[in-house]
Amino acid sequence: MGTSLRGLGGFQQQYREAVHRMGEFLAYRVMRQWLRSDWIFSLTSKGKEQKKMLKILHGFTKRIIAERKLYHDRTNGQYLKSFDNDTSAKRDDAEPVGMRRKRLAMLDLLIAASRDGLMTDSDIQEEVDLFMFAGHDTTAMGLCYILALLAEHNDIQDRVRNEVNTALQENEQKYTMKLLQNLPYLERCIKEALRLYPSVFFISRIPAEDVKLLHRDPNFWSNPEVFDPDRFLPEKIRHRHPYSYLPFSAGPRNCIGQRFAILEMKAMIASLIHNFYLEPIDYLKNLQMQVDLVLRPAKPLRVKFIPVCKTNASFETQISI
Repeated sequence: MGTSLRGLGGFQQQYREAVHRMGEFLAYRVMRQWLRSDWIFSLTSKGKEQKKMLKILHGFTKRIIAERKLYHDRTNGQYLKSFDNDTSAKRDDAEPVGMRRKRLAMLDLLIAASRDGLMTDSDIQEEVDLFMFAGHDTTAMGLCYILALLAEHNDIQDRVRNEVNTALQENEQKYTMKLLQNLPYLERCIKEALRLYPSVFFISRIPAEDVKLLHRDPNFWSNPEVFDPDRFLPEKIRHRHPYSYLPFSAGPRNCIGQRFAILEMKAMIASLIHNFYLEPIDYLKNLQMQVDLVLRPAKPLRVKFIPVCKTNASFETQISI
């Protein structure tokens, strides 16, 4: 969004907790038909708590929008003007990831649209709420399961590490957009992890007939319980039914941020795999899920991170994900 969250401290923690609670409220209401009425739900204790959580969520996004607007006011909107001239909006794929350069974030584009009278402040808040809420826990949960799977499959983990290391050697040890877009095996690992453990495990549609769990249906996937990234080789997906794989839904209402989500996960995993060996502490076969908006483990899923660098070989970290 173009705004740093580092200085928000406890407010940021409140936002994370509110996101989790909103997911729990949704799952709670879905299982109870009588609570689908907003009026009835508002009279319950959970309905009153949801009102408090919504106040935190909306307060968080309003603050982000206000800070970004203030930034553009103080700079006389010069970066929004440069967007009109089509200069800052261009991106060099060879530019290192993380290099600080004035470039418009999505929120900047919304603010520019509002200055042209194309959007109201309420419209901006709705878009920011959507991207903050939908892109927060989903990507984080996807990373959890991918790292856990790689920790349990050393051969696949080593192949990912070799691919990342080779790409870095060819790119002067710099992470760039071009590098991230050219990690085909890592991308196949991410897609296979999302097949087994999709971050959002349900789609709100009314089916015309009974359907199975598509991602584990043996009619589409041989040995469906096995983690096999090569299922997503081009020659194997060419004739596969397009609706047999739906981690981001499908059709005109699919996830608008799916390419960005894949890119985020590639950036995180590439750096971690380059610097650490992963070993499992908790195993996915013993995993218990809890009912929530996302596919969330009921208990922490722990992975051990062991530095690749020989000078730090004695240092080990256990992280709950």
